[in-house]
Amino acid sequence: MKIRIKDVNRVFLLATAPFLGAAIWLLLSGMTIMPGDAAYPPLDEDKLPQTGHQADAIVQKLEQANALAVQTAESIKKDAELYSKTNAEMRAIVNSTALQKERPLHIYDRRITIKLGSPSESVQTDNLRAQLYYIKAQHFVGYALKVKLKTDKAMSMVLGKDEFGRSETTLAAVKRYKAFAGVNAGGYADGNGKRYPLSTTVVDGEYVGGFQPSVKDLFFVGLNEDLKLIGGKYSRKDQLDKQKPKFGASFVPILMKNGKKQEIPAKWKTSPLRAPRTVIANYKDDQLLFLVTDGYNEGGRSGATLEEIQILLQRFGVKDAYNLDGGGSSTLVFNGRVVNKPSDGQMRRLATNFLFFK
Repeated sequence: MKIRIKDVNRVFLLATAPFLGAAIWLLLSGMTIMPGDAAYPPLDEDKLPQTGHQADAIVQKLEQANALAVQTAESIKKDAELYSKTNAEMRAIVNSTALQKERPLHIYDRRITIKLGSPSESVQTDNLRAQLYYIKAQHFVGYALKVKLKTDKAMSMVLGKDEFGRSETTLAAVKRYKAFAGVNAGGYADGNGKRYPLSTTVVDGEYVGGFQPSVKDLFFVGLNEDLKLIGGKYSRKDQLDKQKPKFGASFVPILMKNGKKQEIPAKWKTSPLRAPRTVIANYKDDQLLFLVTDGYNEGGRSGATLEEIQILLQRFGVKDAYNLDGGGSSTLVFNGRVVNKPSDGQMRRLATNFLFFK
């Protein structure tokens, strides 16, 4: 069967004719189609958003929050003021406590200083306080150097030219190290053209030449890591190790222990009777005292006896005291100049020297 396009169009037109007619009639009549009531559900006014009431509530809450913030700020301000006041009061208490703690030390220092007299020269730095005094006794004159060490940089002991077996004067060591003061240290022994420190010697925490047990009247004296004077006789190395020596030297004899005079061996009472002397001592507050006396020779006719030195030290109120190398070795340098009068007529080259730094 053959279907023509013309026939299809005719069938489509006949099928849609009723609808097209109805649409044309509606347009020509002006009729309006409105949805029924069912298309519009009833309005529940209670469920409408209350915009004005919400705004009032929000404003009210903001005002409450602001009031709370102001109240909190005032509370924080009061707490900060109270903290600041309390902190200031605590600082005042701490400072007062520190002053009270230092007060006995100042009183003690004033007491021992009065016994020495008025210092002729003083050096005060962050490292130390050093005061030089002139001493005039019945049979000799001398010099006292009182030192308060504040840091571990204030004092050291050095070998002659920094080599075991070499030697130099105290003044040469002071200049070489740019120190401001120096005192001769331990004894020495000569051999093969060299000058060696006597017995146990410690430099920078190291044993120079090894540890040697104390024999007869020999002792070791020096400072430990806490800048406290240590000294005495040590038969074993571990005994000295426990005290953590930083530096020190050896000589004879011990003069004072815990404020009491020690028995001087008969040999050292008369050999020599009188001589230039050098002594290292300490006080109860760990200040150091170096005492150097003059004498024109080592023949026993000038200078001080060890018993006289003990009397002087006891009068000064020292705790422990040790006799260092004396005679022509006795040398005290302060502010770059030699204070005493070395009995050799010139300074002696020594194996060890104590140095002090600003």
